Amino acid sequence: MYSASAYEEAVFEPSPGIRATSSDNSSLLLSSRETDMSRYSPGYAVGEASSVTYMPEQSSYTSLFRSDSEIPPFFVPYRWWEDEATTVLWAFDVQEIKRVIRYGLFRDPNLPRTSLQSRNATTIDTFLLSLLEPHERFLLSNLSHVQKVEEILRRSTISSPPSVPWSWFPSQKDRDLDPRALARDIDAESHLHFKHISFEDVVRYSLGYPAASVDWFLQQHTAFYIHLLTYLSAFPEEVAWYTEVEKHLRGRSPFAHRVLVHCLLSMQSQTGLDVPLVSSQTLAFEFIAGPIQNLFQDSPPSLTSILKVLSVLRVRFQQAYVHAREMNWVRPFNTSVCFLDDLLASTSAVDFARTLTNIDEGQFSNLTPPSIAEESSVAIRLIEEWELLSTAVWECCAALPGLVPYLQECAEALLTTRNYHSFTAVLNGLQKYSITALTITNTNNGTSTVALNPVLPPNLAYLVNPFRNYAAYRRQFQEFPGIPFLSPHLREIKQHGEPALRQFFNNLQIRTR
Repeated sequence: MYSASAYEEAVFEPSPGIRATSSDNSSLLLSSRETDMSRYSPGYAVGEASSVTYMPEQSSYTSLFRSDSEIPPFFVPYRWWEDEATTVLWAFDVQEIKRVIRYGLFRDPNLPRTSLQSRNATTIDTFLLSLLEPHERFLLSNLSHVQKVEEILRRSTISSPPSVPWSWFPSQKDRDLDPRALARDIDAESHLHFKHISFEDVVRYSLGYPAASVDWFLQQHTAFYIHLLTYLSAFPEEVAWYTEVEKHLRGRSPFAHRVLVHCLLSMQSQTGLDVPLVSSQTLAFEFIAGPIQNLFQDSPPSLTSILKVLSVLRVRFQQAYVHAREMNWVRPFNTSVCFLDDLLASTSAVDFARTLTNIDEGQFSNLTPPSIAEESSVAIRLIEEWELLSTAVWECCAALPGLVPYLQECAEALLTTRNYHSFTAVLNGLQKYSITALTITNTNNGTSTVALNPVLPPNLAYLVNPFRNYAAYRRQFQEFPGIPFLSPHLREIKQHGEPALRQFFNNLQIRTR
């Protein structure tokens, strides 16, 4: 049995790092009757009567991240795009002005406002009218010149996702998780915060301009550091387990991984646990900032052209990082836009169709009967190229809808030249865009209808109908042979063997010899 005094000693023994003293420096034990809990205030002494002092809480921490240290150094002798931004703002192409405002690649944030306010009333009315929906046009007469400028700015600026605080906290219940699963959870939280950085801010940040959403993203990873360090200080026995988590966090979020490594290093001096750690010294944003910087260093000095490229890359950014289930923090962002470059460089839709056909003829010339029968890397690569071309068409339409008529005309030209490979890929890309840009109409009976954007030429749409393994297309190819849309032919060859293979190559040779 414990005596009363022994019980008090066991319950009220001061924890490590907290020393209670009396006036004669002897140990002082406090009973519950002598402790007024209402007088506790974190970071301050309990009171003179008890003579008990507590170590003050840490109220500030050094950030683990500096925004200017997470990207490659970027230096160009002349920031040509800043001067060109001023020129575009004084021009008359509303879409180009809108893109200049949207990306904000200039030092003075008020540049668009002051430029537009200096334009005459008729020009501003024309600009705003092009941005209004038909049912909004009555607003035009009710706004002053300054208000019209502000409305143009508002409609030309992307709304950034709202900032959210770090919401993943270490917990005792995490003991039931596998270290790999916990690393995935931490990475997912980091990815969630990355999604709140707009692509426009990524571009500005990569070029050295202020980007508030990037700063917030880095601040929240420092918040994660504080959460984790506080937890491990309270449960130092968890350090060994989080060391296993660190191994599985390598190759995932470099920001979260750096936080965990710093926490474990901070705890080593307290626990004496000496464990090998991999501390990454890489520039955490290099995977995306480096490729964007290269665009401005390698591309011809044309802001209007590079903003079109960025508009397409914004669609790709959303697909690669925002809509992705898991984030790839290592692979450099793909900024290749060969399709768009060729499209913008072409003199006409017929000229562009000829460019695509020349490329396709070279690729299909490597196709042989064995490569088709065995589905070799040549055949697989052609199918992948078809998918990439379809995606490139969708990206361009989604980013630059003004290109849709040009691509429709290109599809007509491709059909005329019997290039079914690029023809069906272009139509498939247009079809994707028609679904992306659908409209919803509510009816009087409480239901709603969904209408696709009518960008797919109705006289051509039947050729990409997948009914019965694209029967309409295969009939067209049989009557007018050319460069094939490969997927339905591969399926047919699997079903019918040698006769289908022989017939396919007879038709293919007509176009490529």
